[in-house]
Amino acid sequence: MIVKGTALGLIAGPFLSLASVATAQAGSAQVVLYEKELGQCIRQAAAGRTWLERTLWGLRDQEAGWIGAEVLNTNGSYDLGPLQINSSWVPKLAALTGRSARDVRFWLINDPCFNVQAARWIFLSGLSVTGDYWKAIGVYHSPTGWRQRRYVTSVVDHLQRRFGAAMFDK
Repeated sequence: MIVKGTALGLIAGPFLSLASVATAQAGSAQVVLYEKELGQCIRQAAAGRTWLERTLWGLRDQEAGWIGAEVLNTNGSYDLGPLQINSSWVPKLAALTGRSARDVRFWLINDPCFNVQAARWIFLSGLSVTGDYWKAIGVYHSPTGWRQRRYVTSVVDHLQRRFGAAMFDK
């Protein structure tokens, strides 16, 4: 126990602070490695299309998930992994991949590249159906119009923060 003003507190205090800094730095290094791995997955999924790579980063920044994420929604569904793929997509993705729903759910939660590829497919499917880039961004999030509009506004903010006002130049 450290009591302020005691000899023990004067000696142990700096060491505990250093331990806290070391723990934070280790955590920070892990986040950097994780983001680097996720970036590789996003580049791979975009296959050289800058607009798609930036779109996936915008979705990722908005969703802010992580490997292992299973976030319960009020409707009983879950948002899974780094790009927070809603569990309602699991049966469709299982059918598309020919794998079990259990496997797909596991991969969405634990495999960042599978999660990004699923996000890519969901977004591009929305783009194919709507024919409208921003509508497809909204559809990625929700079938409800007002939720789509709110989501698009937020994704635009993330894209502008990451890529600047000319987010789709080049």
